[in-house]
Amino acid sequence: MTELLRIENISYSVQQNKDKMVVSILKNISFSINEGEILGVCGESGGGKTTLAKIIAGIITPVEGKIVWNQNAVFSQSSINPLQILFQNNGEILNPFRRINDIVTEALRIKNKDKNSIIQLKEKLFDAVGINPELRNRKGYELSGGEQQRAALARLLAVNPKLLILDEPFSAQDVESQLNLVNLFKKMNKDFKVTILCISHDLNILRKLVNRVLIIKDGEIIECGKTEEILKSPSHPYTKFLLRAENYSLALDELHSKK
Repeated sequence: MTELLRIENISYSVQQNKDKMVVSILKNISFSINEGEILGVCGESGGGKTTLAKIIAGIITPVEGKIVWNQNAVFSQSSINPLQILFQNNGEILNPFRRINDIVTEALRIKNKDKNSIIQLKEKLFDAVGINPELRNRKGYELSGGEQQRAALARLLAVNPKLLILDEPFSAQDVESQLNLVNLFKKMNKDFKVTILCISHDLNILRKLVNRVLIIKDGEIIECGKTEEILKSPSHPYTKFLLRAENYSLALDELHSKK
């Protein structure tokens, strides 16, 4: 597989205002993302997952390390960002007072000038994410949370990104909605040829979606590999904890033990 981008020795820390203590958020993170794959990043809240997403997206700058894009796999002569990110708060993408149809049309015009092409692409996007004709002329605030999420995905896909980062897309969703999203993301990956980096604290739902998974604990990658292999035979106690957390069958001393 062609490497899309490589994360090299990323570290990030912040200084607390109270006592000026430096707190390390990410520690020497390195991995690569292959073109066309769906990669998962899993770990509990506060482990550094969203910080990592923001660094990859260029929202914040790491203290050490770098992000290296494969320019041959991205856009060789374009100023359009090859990466789009869906945060938990869809309000950062959707203007609540604008119609969904207008938001997506405007995004499509960035790369398409032909009116007929825009109409066709817009239909394809709305159909792909499940936004029916009745919803397309509604404004952002008139949609439910799930509808807003799908509209936001249509807006992000409209600029034809090479990499789409999903930050906790399954949070506050029931089981049926989670499975519907899994199928949607798989369809997006296939139909739009978009590479996906999915961040979630739920390893059980990630197993249904991702090809490979990174396990992050306290800002460090403790395990990385093919999803099936890690789920079948996890090597780190923390990964076992994530897998068995639902029935609390892992003893505390096992969680804190090291291998």
